[in-house]
Order: sequence, then C-alpha cells, then structure tokens
Amino acid sequence: MRRSGFGTAAVLVLAVFLLTGCLGAGSGRGSSVTITVMGRKSDLEKSYMTSIFEQYESATGNRIEPIAFEDAQFEDRAAERFAGGDVPDIFMHFHNADLERFDTEENFLYLNDQEWVDELTDSTLAYCLDGDGNLLGLPYWENSVSGCYYNKTILDSLGLKPAATQSEFDMLCRAVADAGYTPICWPADGCAWAVQFALDPVFADDPGLLRQINQNEIAYADIPEVAAMVEWIDNAAGQGWFGPDYLKRDIHDISRVMGSGEAVMTFLWDTWFYTDLDRDSRYTVDDFAVMPVFLNTADSGTYEGGNLNMMMVNKNGGYVDACLDFLAFCAAPENYNAAFDGISTVDCFKGQTTNIQSPMITAAADSIERNLRASTAASKIRGYSDEDVSAALGEMFRGRTDAAGCVELLDRYRVERVKARETAGF
Repeated sequence: MRRSGFGTAAVLVLAVFLLTGCLGAGSGRGSSVTITVMGRKSDLEKSYMTSIFEQYESATGNRIEPIAFEDAQFEDRAAERFAGGDVPDIFMHFHNADLERFDTEENFLYLNDQEWVDELTDSTLAYCLDGDGNLLGLPYWENSVSGCYYNKTILDSLGLKPAATQSEFDMLCRAVADAGYTPICWPADGCAWAVQFALDPVFADDPGLLRQINQNEIAYADIPEVAAMVEWIDNAAGQGWFGPDYLKRDIHDISRVMGSGEAVMTFLWDTWFYTDLDRDSRYTVDDFAVMPVFLNTADSGTYEGGNLNMMMVNKNGGYVDACLDFLAFCAAPENYNAAFDGISTVDCFKGQTTNIQSPMITAAADSIERNLRASTAASKIRGYSDEDVSAALGEMFRGRTDAAGCVELLDRYRVERVKARETAGF
C-alpha cells in the first residue's frame, strides 16, 4: 500500500527533478516516451512494482509498458524475443545462471557510475555484480535472508538450543531425531536450493576459486568442501534426518511438514513464512527462528543474502537516458519508501524505513552480520542450475551413485550447460 501523503511527495519530487535536470532531455511531459519493461507476470504485478510505475508516470508524464510472460514460460519466451532482436528498454531478471542466455555484455548497460549506487546496501550491491565487478542492474525487490529456520517452540520443549558450529548442528539433528521428530524438511523432489547456500562461502570467501572454476581450470571434484558437503547430505539422508518420505516431497509440501511440526528445521528464506506457510497451521511464523545453514562447508555456518530481481537497461535501445532517469527515480528514498510501505523485506536501500523486518531476522542480527554472504553460487558459477543439482542428488539418494559419483555428476551437468552456450575454454 502507499502512504496517504503520496500526492504531495510526487509533486515535490517532480519539482526537484525539473529544477536539477534529473529527468534528462526528451523525457519530460512535453515529449513523453513509453518505456517497455519485460518480466515475469507475477513479478510485474507485485504491489511495489505497480506502485513505482504509477508514481513515475504521475511525476513525469512518461509511460511504463509492462511486457509480461507467464512465470513458467518466461525464460523461453524472453529468449525468443531477444533472439529476434526485440529487446525491451528494461529487462527484469534475477542474477542466476539463466541470465547467460541474454548476453549481458552485448545487450545491457553497466551501471557502475550511477549516483544511486551508494544508496544500495553492501550485500544488495554484491548480488548484482558480475564476475568482473560490473553492476548489471538496479535491484528492486523483496530482500530475504536464507538460513536454517527452526521451530523454536519445539526445541524449547525438548530443552535444545540452536547450533553455532557444524558439530553442534550434527548433535542437534541426532537429538531431534531421538525425540521422534524429523530434524530437517528436505523436499528432494525438485528442490535443491540448500546446496547453493552451502556453496556460497566456498566461492564468496575465495574469489580465486570462482575464477578458476569459471575458466575451466578446476572442477568441483578439486574442491574438498564440495565433497564434504555431498558426503554430509548423503549421511544425513541415510540416518533418516530428512524423514522417510523426503524423496516424494516438493516445494508444496513444506508448509504442511513445517506447519504440523513433523519436521523441526528447514533451509529456506524469511519471506516464505509470511507468504507460503499456511496461516491455519498448528505452528505459525511466531514459532520460528533462524540460525545459519550447516552443510559442512563452513564451520560457523552461513546465511545467504537475497536473490533479487534487477532492472537492467538495454544499452542499444532508443530511450537509454529515460531508462536511467527511471532507475534514479526508483532509487530515490521518497519513492521506494512509498512503494515498499508495509512490505516484509530486509533493506535493499540504506534509506529504507517503511518496510517491515521479520522478528526472526532482527533477533538473529548479530549472527547474520557475522555469517552472511551475498548469493554467489547460483549467480556467479557458470552453468549452475538448481534443477541439475536436484537431479544429481536424486541419483545419490536413490542409490544409483555414491557421494563421489554425485560430485562427478554435478561437474558433468554444469559443464554441459556451459558448453551448450559455446563458452570459450569449455
């Protein structure tokens, strides 16, 4: 929702822009332009997106024209448009492996020199940088924190505490299992995002490894932490820590499993508890807290910063200046605070004041500050795919390969994706 004082704020913003020339030539009311914004249908319909579009149109006289594709079809439909030379003025995309399909260097403007860069929080900025440190887009999205979310009500009833080290986490899982609960809800039917959380410290803490794997100089098999992670996951499944039905569970089962108290912990992000957990469950968001993810790659665990939708500017389009002005408008505190009023999100911008921060996050603020990494594996490892990771783990879970074989599959699938894009050096 928007604040009641929006009308006055919009007039003031317009006056400032006109006085400073911030809107740029050709983008004022006298010569209005239409800026096309391509993205997923559900993304473009978010309240904070429609709010910022409306604010901008009201303040400038320019028009925002959404080009929306159904979520399941977005990547393919957008790639078809790009292949035909039909590139939108602004493209909304998460910084993940699928972004490679859209040739960022050829199509999009690097935004390193924009005045609003200093307005971004450090973790938000880090998420949007490519491997060479170039800023690809303006992150304008819900900013979640991924970690190990646990049912504090159940742990308290068992006299157990959250873990601070890998060994403590292992002991916690054993104690929870001995008490008759499933320690971890791991929906193995198609879900493997926990692996990217675990790999973040491996590559975020050692950029040299990231460069080597992206230049095909090393493989996962050459990195001990990757083997340690896969072995831990294999052992956890073998000990029943994921429960008896984990291979049949997918993303839609998490609410039931966590809401009923069948499982005590899961690897997720905070916004899920506000958007996906059934409000009629036995346990609600108030029963949960967060600790780091422990998957045997970092002894003190890790949290992953938000995966954020970025607004990227077509550098070959006819309205580059107007697009940059629009991004500057989005990054102005008056405007993003109006758009994100009442939205549950960690700050993307340093001046964010109207959003709501989850008590789970604020209660763990010190731990998060010590152990947070920007999302790195999914966004910066060439060929990384959650789908492929799930498939490789599935082979191991079903006994068709062992942990070492699973690591080999992770390498094979990753390299196959990179080769399919005809990347030099692979």
